[in-house]
Amino acid sequence: MSAIQEVVTEAPAVEAVPKRAMTLGYGSSLVMLALLILAPLFVKNFIIFQLTMLLIYALAVLALNILTGGSGQFSLGQSAFYAVGAYTSAILMEHIVCFAFGFLFGQPALRLSGVYLALATFALATAMPQLLKLGYFEHWTGGVQGLVVTKPDAPFGLPMSQDMWLYYFTLAVTIAIYIFSVNLLKSRSGRAFMAIRDNEIAASAMGIDVALYKTLAFGVSAGITGVAGGLGAIAVQFVAPDGYTITLAISLFLGMVVGGVGWLPGSIVGSAFIIFVPNIAEGISKGLSGAVFGVLLFLVIFLVPHGARQVAMVAQQLTGKLRKN
Repeated sequence: MSAIQEVVTEAPAVEAVPKRAMTLGYGSSLVMLALLILAPLFVKNFIIFQLTMLLIYALAVLALNILTGGSGQFSLGQSAFYAVGAYTSAILMEHIVCFAFGFLFGQPALRLSGVYLALATFALATAMPQLLKLGYFEHWTGGVQGLVVTKPDAPFGLPMSQDMWLYYFTLAVTIAIYIFSVNLLKSRSGRAFMAIRDNEIAASAMGIDVALYKTLAFGVSAGITGVAGGLGAIAVQFVAPDGYTITLAISLFLGMVVGGVGWLPGSIVGSAFIIFVPNIAEGISKGLSGAVFGVLLFLVIFLVPHGARQVAMVAQQLTGKLRKN
């Protein structure tokens, strides 16, 4: 518990991030979009699958960024919302269930903040795999055996593989949710989120309904995470309770920190870190992959404590100086 408290209290989650700094510049966005569109045309299906998972985890990290970076609420329970979305997809239910699940959980969580809220969501993430194994739900969840999910073919007879079709579909969903998230944080609700993040008492004194907006932040974050979980289930073609443990929640939290808390474009950087760096660590030493990963993580946090956002800011400053010269 002390380790969790240390992570929550020391993470730069409540640092104010200017609205303009939450997004990439117009030119950088176009370059990133072009790379994401063209990449599947030159790689094998396995790489396309990895890129799809990159986008899916980026969605989940972005959702956590809205909650923590936007409203200042800590959550170590995102794996539970991811699991709900995955099983929702697997049993052909609507993804909106995740929004309702997060909104309802946000109600009792209103009395908690900081490390206590993190511990409450930690309990949720720990309990979720066990709940999915209960015999009462086995008819829908498949119990410990899980469920097989069918990957869809490309519609209208389009000449592309299942993996490529799913990638482009995931990319379209990711872009739509990213645009929605940017507009949300720039809207009146987003300003309310950030006011609560900066000073909850002052926000309440200004007439902001703190309870409503904190619950709404939980709901939006859970809903987006659920969509990511549903897409992840389709990509992997299988769901099982042990695939959505607290380890996944911690990985998503780690991705948010590495990408830069409150910086939405950093979500894809954080996603890349949690997907590829463990493989790099295993390539360096299979027996000590965990230790190697820990060292690499320590170096990243030590060199760039504010994550990819700090790197982007330095690059922007250097570009500005070069243009002046």
